[in-house]
Amino acid sequence: MDLQLEKVREYFSNDKYASMTGAVVDSVGECTAQCSLEITDLHRNAMGGVMGAVYFTLADFTFAVASNAYMDEPDVVAVSGTISYLNACKGNKLTAKAVCTKEGRTTCNYIVTVSDDTGRDVATVMFVGCHTKRR
Repeated sequence: MDLQLEKVREYFSNDKYASMTGAVVDSVGECTAQCSLEITDLHRNAMGGVMGAVYFTLADFTFAVASNAYMDEPDVVAVSGTISYLNACKGNKLTAKAVCTKEGRTTCNYIVTVSDDTGRDVATVMFVGCHTKRR
């Protein structure tokens, strides 16, 4: 296994809420990450669809991984996240892919695309992050 991936998985296992929802880190790269979760009955709303908070939680977790994975001391936190719901999930698994669109001295921007295992994009989230230790 990739040593960096193992290190990132260990660090982010401390993200209790994301772990509790079933989110796992699939891969990491410089300013990128892919995470996923298997959908269970606990992820469904009263109408039987996947709760919007599930999409956002997975996207937020993926942003956190992508923006901090290659730092000696992780310091990026989200200051804004705007989600657009695109389609209803038709599959049994969600995958989120985060890509950095701008890395600045104090802030960064990421786009996270959430897809189901049928290949449908179900949500996109734009995050603005802030480096808490840079001045």
